Amino acid sequence: MVANQPNVFESRLGGVTVRGKAHSLSAWFVLALRLMMGIAFLYAGIEKVLTAGWSAQGYLQFAAATNGNPLEGLFLWMGTTPWFVDFANVAVPWGEVLIGLGLIVGLATRLAAFFGAFMMLMFYFGNWSIEHGVINGDFAYMLVFLAVAAFGAGRILGLDALVEQYEVGGTPLLEKYPALDLVLG
Repeated sequence: MVANQPNVFESRLGGVTVRGKAHSLSAWFVLALRLMMGIAFLYAGIEKVLTAGWSAQGYLQFAAATNGNPLEGLFLWMGTTPWFVDFANVAVPWGEVLIGLGLIVGLATRLAAFFGAFMMLMFYFGNWSIEHGVINGDFAYMLVFLAVAAFGAGRILGLDALVEQYEVGGTPLLEKYPALDLVLG
């Protein structure tokens, strides 16, 4: 945010500066994106947790192998490596639940959004389909997660705003530990 100019944001990356002015309703749309992705991931995770015998193995072994996926070998290795299948069988459903809950309540939002974006990147390659172009729903959701993180969506009616102001020795948590800005927000 540029000082003394509400709704203005600016970033410099690789020698290029971009600047924009958000509409006053932008916060509501950022909140809507956070809640939408939170609800979607919580639902997907709960559905897997409650499905007896759910396993990522079949998806890892066979989905990526049938669609021309450039990471076919990696997915095949993941699906045929017992310890990785065991890991994925826990990490995927419970990761979705925790990401969903984090986004819904706005707690550790950037961390949740990062892991959500990572999962969507893996789903993008696992569900590889480029007959309509390289941009599909999985890729778009990955960008939504990254936008949620970039806009600090957990500070909009979320618990991150409260956690950041929690005082440790008279100093707000985020001021005392600025690296937490990578997790909260």
